[in-house]
Order: sequence, then C-alpha cells, then structure tokens
Amino acid sequence: MKLLFDFFPIILFFVSYYQADFLTNNTFVGNLVDTSQPDYIVATIIATAVAIIASFAQVGYHWFSTRRVEKMHIFSLVLITVLGGITIMLGNPAFVQWKPTVLNWLFAAVFLISMFFGDKNLIERAMGEQIQLPAHIWTRLNLAWVVFFILSGAANLYVAFYYHTELDPDTRMDFWVNFKLFGLMGMTIAFVILQALYLSRYITEEDDDSQNKPE
Repeated sequence: MKLLFDFFPIILFFVSYYQADFLTNNTFVGNLVDTSQPDYIVATIIATAVAIIASFAQVGYHWFSTRRVEKMHIFSLVLITVLGGITIMLGNPAFVQWKPTVLNWLFAAVFLISMFFGDKNLIERAMGEQIQLPAHIWTRLNLAWVVFFILSGAANLYVAFYYHTELDPDTRMDFWVNFKLFGLMGMTIAFVILQALYLSRYITEEDDDSQNKPE
C-alpha cells in the first residue's frame, strides 16, 4: 500500500493524460488550457497540473495522518512544481520528462553521501530497527540503491529523449507516459523483491543462530 501511495501522483498523471479530452471539457483546470496546441501537449499540461495538485494532497494527507512529512514526497513535490510549472507555462513536455531522472539521481546522491556522514548509512537508518545485519551488508544494500536510482534515472532519460526518435511526438509521448508508470514502478517492485530475497538468507541465519543459543 505504501508503494501505491508513493506513486499516487504518477498514477493520476497517467490517468489524466489519457483522459485529457474529458478533463479539458469538464473541469476548471481544463478550461485554462490552450487547446489549439497539439493533443499530446494539451494532455501533458493537463496531466502535469493534476500531478502537482496530487503531490500537494499527498504531502498534506501524510502530514495530517502522521504529523510528519517524508523527504521523498517533499523532493518530488518541489521538482514537479518547478519543472511541471515550466512545462505548463512554456507548453514544453521536456521539463516534466526530466523530473523522474532528476529525482532518482538526487536520491542516488543522498544515499551515496549518507555513507560518509554519521555511523549509519541511509538504508541502515531506515531499516536498522527491524533487522540486524553486518556493517558490510548495510553498505552493499545502500550501494545497490545508489546504482538502482542511477539506472532508473538513465532509463527515464533514454525513453523520454532517445527511444525511437523517428516516431511522431504523440506516439513517443504515449510511450513515455506508459513507461513512467509501468516501467519505473515495475523496476522498483522488482528491485524491492530482489532486495527481500537477498535479505531473507541473513534473516534465516539470524533466526537459526538465536535458536541454537543455549538457554
């Protein structure tokens, strides 16, 4: 459920992009869009506006529910507001297409820097209370997340700007919107599963050691 909550603005971006005609004709936001622009630009502007609103709602709901905010949500909110705002003002989808790459590479930098400050890296700080692991395993996990974020950002950049450049803009934008939801979410789910499988052997070993200890 948390993963779906984290992807909430992206899911609404996807839905709004493909329902742009309905939103343009039936909502206040849609009435503000210049419909003389190409369809994919109109759809991107509508979807970006909805994603910005959804990001504010996400942060607000989490605050009222827990009385705290998640840094990931804040970073995402700032980027979608700035880059998405530029896309809306200029009618240029490229800015909002950069957002997943900038966000993922920002996370990669934060995770990497966390290894050099304090006693624990970011992964150990997040999971250290739930599971006990040797220091070198925490280091591997943290580096794995760094690599994952770098690859995710690079994949988004490739699909957005270099994949099948011979296709028409509408088709390329459709493909990127699909990748933004299903591709990046699929990569995240697959990575989390692989991480869980990697950790499972250490959890098993820990349980075995505790059972073999003398009373």
